This record gives sequence, C-alpha cells and structure tokens, in this order.
Amino acid sequence: MADEALKDINQFLTFTLGKEIFALDIGTVREVLELTSITKIPRTPKFMRGVINLRGHAVPVVDMRLKLGMSKGEDTVDTCIIIVEIEYEGEFTVMGALVDSVREVFEMTPDTIEPAPKMGAAINAEYIKGMGRQNEQFIIIIDINKIFSAEELAIAKDMGALSAGPDRAPAPEEAAPAQA
Repeated sequence: MADEALKDINQFLTFTLGKEIFALDIGTVREVLELTSITKIPRTPKFMRGVINLRGHAVPVVDMRLKLGMSKGEDTVDTCIIIVEIEYEGEFTVMGALVDSVREVFEMTPDTIEPAPKMGAAINAEYIKGMGRQNEQFIIIIDINKIFSAEELAIAKDMGALSAGPDRAPAPEEAAPAQA
C-alpha cells in the first residue's frame, strides 16, 4: 500500500521568475548551477542568452523570463541556471534555464494538481502541465518538453556544436555534411 502511494507523488523543482512560482518535474532536471559567465552567440533569438562551459561541453542557456514573454530581469546573487534534459521526438538536448531563484524540491500528489486553465485560442499554454498550490500561492507546472519548438531546439543544438571550440571534434551526428 505504501509503495502505491509513493507512485502517486510527483517531485518538482520550484523556481521563481519575478513574483511568480514555477515548477519543473525533477526527472527533467540534471543539476542547478550558480550564475556563471555566459558567452553570447550572435544572431540567435533574444531568449537565448548564450552558452556556458559545463565540464568541457558548451550548453545553451535560455532566459526563461524572455521565453515566457516576461520582461528581462536583472541578474542577482540568487540567479541560477537549471540544467535540464529536453526530449523531442526521441532525441535529448541538454540546456540551461536561467531563472531568478531556485526555491526547493516540492512534492505534490496528482489530485492536488489542477489542469492548466483555458485562456482562449490566442494564448498558447500547452507547455503548462497544470497548477499546483503551496499555501495560498499557485505554482505553474511547466512541461519543459513542450516549451520549445523543433526550430528552437535545432538552434540550441547548433549553438552547442558551434561553440564547442577547436579542441573538441564534433560527434558524427554533429559533423557538417560534405560539400558536393
């Protein structure tokens, strides 16, 4: 019986953007980093802050405020980068999500999560998995696998491959096709 109850508990990493609280399924989170130097890559969308060096690998970083249509915030001592693994059509991409602060790992049972609110056809909210509550505050649960389009994920992969540097040979799937 206890094992069945444990299966129904979901763990989420909560974080803030402005005054709002958001959450990611802990299964998509690899690690949380303090803010580090981010190298800007020219001619990328505004929400792409650039890349960071993560143990010798270039990892693209997305400003979650800009990605979600919020105003750009100032980086503070609390600003963090959440390293997430995004799955799209069977492929995985590692990205950094720049957030104002990370709060805690929070457990919610499925019966405490409400469906995403219907906001009309003009607003695309398919990336919202649901709404949770902590005390009297709502927690917006984000499906990180649905927040980026295929084109945006392709840009992120390209950013990682382009900024890898001359000391890293690209993997076969990253290699440029031969010119005819």
